[in-house]
Parts: sequence; C-alpha cells; structure tokens
Amino acid sequence: MEAETSAANAPASAASDTPVTMKKMIMVAIDESEESFYALKWALDNLINDPSIIITLINVQLPFTPMVYPAGPVVFAAPTVVEAVKKGQHENATRILSRALHLCKQKMVKAETLILDGDPKDMICQAAHELHADLLVVGSRGLGKIKRAFLGSVSDYCAHHVQCPILIVKPSKEIPKSS
Repeated sequence: MEAETSAANAPASAASDTPVTMKKMIMVAIDESEESFYALKWALDNLINDPSIIITLINVQLPFTPMVYPAGPVVFAAPTVVEAVKKGQHENATRILSRALHLCKQKMVKAETLILDGDPKDMICQAAHELHADLLVVGSRGLGKIKRAFLGSVSDYCAHHVQCPILIVKPSKEIPKSS
C-alpha cells in the first residue's frame, strides 16, 4: 500500500518523484476466545500483503474488583490478594498475546502487543482512536439477539463507537461458539 505524494503535497525537503511509503496500522483485538484467533488468522491470510502494514494486537483485561457482599460486613481483599490477581491477569494476557504473536511470526508479519485494563469495549475504541488505527479487526462470537442483549457484544459496541473502519469476522462453521 504505497502512496505517492504529488509535488503540491510533498514536503519541501522531499523530491517530487520519490515515492513515500505510508505505514498502515491494523489493530486486532485478541482475547482467549477461538473467535478472536480466527479473526486474526483471517486478517493475516486476507489483509496482510504489504510489509508496510503494522499489526497491533490488543488484549484488554477487566480490572479486578474484590467482591463486597451487601448482606454482611464489608470485605476488602488484602493487598497481596489484589497483587496476585493482577499478576495472574497479566500472565494470562501475556500467554494469549504470545500465541497471537506466534501466528504472526508464522506468516512473517511483524506485530506489536498492547495490554490494557478496563472495559474491553471502551478500551478497544479508545486505543484505536489514540493509536490512529487504519482498521480495527474483531471476532464475533455469533451470539443471538437475546444473548447479545443480556451479555453485550464488544464487536457491536465497537461497530457503533470506533472512529476508524472496523472488520467484524464472523466465526466459521468449524469453530464452536464461545459463550
């Protein structure tokens, strides 16, 4: 995806006949679901045909909030418990992204990773905006209307709120749906 700049648009220091390579950034949202890995594989097979494309793999972990029971005394988790949970979440995100990086390496595609904490829907949209993603790729779990209404859909939310083009990759028939 090379773009040539015209003399009118070229910077003063650039020669008007020199092609300028524009880097494109594709962000792929990855979680532990097979549907997200299917979306990554689909993107690698069908979208990535140019070495100037940068892949950013993003994994968002929900923040840990200790359970507080309203019917009894207020219970707070000890700081060591909170740290242990956060460490476990980070290790899980690292494992997931390592698997995704391995797929990229097999296709000889260079990729970056990003681990964020927060609500996945909001954080994916925010990261796509802040990193100026040219395309967001997300997998779809193929939830029905009722499940989507109760559980929410990250892909549906992103389709309505992200500021860049989005590609929602539906699961193939061979992949069992995650609930």
